[in-house]
Amino acid sequence: MGENETREEGTKRNIRVAIVEDKDEIRFGLSRLIGGSEGFECIGEFGNMEDALEELPTDLPDVLLNDLGLPGMSGSEGISILRSTYPDLKVLILTVFDDDDRIIDGICAGASGYLLKSTPMAEILESIREIDRGGAPMSPQIAKRVMELFRTSPPPKKVDYDLTPHETRILKMLVDGHNYKTAAEELRVSVNTVSFHVKKIYEKLHVHSKSEAVAKALKGNIVS
Repeated sequence: MGENETREEGTKRNIRVAIVEDKDEIRFGLSRLIGGSEGFECIGEFGNMEDALEELPTDLPDVLLNDLGLPGMSGSEGISILRSTYPDLKVLILTVFDDDDRIIDGICAGASGYLLKSTPMAEILESIREIDRGGAPMSPQIAKRVMELFRTSPPPKKVDYDLTPHETRILKMLVDGHNYKTAAEELRVSVNTVSFHVKKIYEKLHVHSKSEAVAKALKGNIVS
């Protein structure tokens, strides 16, 4: 078989993985695990999102293994920027955070999977395989929290929060994983303008954060 044959035709290929993790010992351990495992290749290691955003575009991985609690730009913000530019990039979060806000922020930013750092190494590798095949692996604790977050009674048929069409559009963009910067670029307005409208949205929805606004939009079927 030729080297260019697809996986469906039986050709095996390495899954190319890049890592964004600020703890040196964890990053090096993951790099050794991935680089030393058959069927995997580690093509990049970054200690922060800023370096990843600068260098990843020259050699996109099949899967990005991404922490959330990073110095400087947060993992969720970086994921949102990468996914808005490279929609096919598959991101697997690996973090210690299991709180509702971080889970919602990470998933809404565009991550396809969410693992806790307590996950055994063999399961991390299997999750990378799963996400490469188009799956959405989650640690059991995270899957349970997601189910609890969205296990609600059917919302009222009509909930009027008095959002303007423009505010509804911006809320939809937040649900889709946009941040202020990418929303401003798509709308061709300033970041300050987006920030102004988001504050109005928060007031009308009676929320105090992006994750709360996104959760309310999803639970209340406010945007389609």
